[in-house]
Amino acid sequence: MFTESALPKRILVIAAHPDDEVLGVGGTIAKYARMGNDIFICILAEGATARYEGKMITQLEEYASQASEILGVKEIYFERLPDERLDQIPFIDVIKPIERRISEIKPDIIFTHHRGDANTDHQIVFKATIAATRTLRGDTIKKILCYEVPSSTEQSPPFLEYAFTPNVFVDISNSLAKKLEAMRAYQSEVGEYPHPRSIEALTVTARHWGVKVGLEAAEAFMLVREITK
Repeated sequence: MFTESALPKRILVIAAHPDDEVLGVGGTIAKYARMGNDIFICILAEGATARYEGKMITQLEEYASQASEILGVKEIYFERLPDERLDQIPFIDVIKPIERRISEIKPDIIFTHHRGDANTDHQIVFKATIAATRTLRGDTIKKILCYEVPSSTEQSPPFLEYAFTPNVFVDISNSLAKKLEAMRAYQSEVGEYPHPRSIEALTVTARHWGVKVGLEAAEAFMLVREITK
């Protein structure tokens, strides 16, 4: 994605729910954290109340913190917006926390959700990210990429406007094990094979994208915007 001689120093991963960041970007996070970059994660929705009792909010945050430590993340932020109800709150309330973290972190690269995901929260987070990253003078952001989330991205209907068609691939051959270790930290979210969030399925997905580009394992992304000088 970028050469070692010109590595950006600050990377922001924006996620709708706890575990999205590991599912979509876990191997890349581990790889670039190990290379000396500062990785930040912003999780917008609490990820619990639509499926669990309220006490799971804290539990999921603990899982996310454990996963972040495994991957080498510098800081993780929990915004605690309502789970699976981002379409029921003012859109500006989704944009504002993203803008705040961008202002604080001043990232070089942003990873966010794919707009065609079957999950409505994911779609809204994508739109909010685009709204929060409008190009203005003095911005630090040089690249924005969308990631896939197994169990959501592949569940979209078979129409062109929903398609995840990656054009950027990151070699995670040496960091796939860290991604899987981080996913295991999410004890309530790992499924049994052939569930797409199972350890076996995540391995298959990484191998699948790797085969596409001649690598042992890869994570795939769609480039939204890149600014070069």
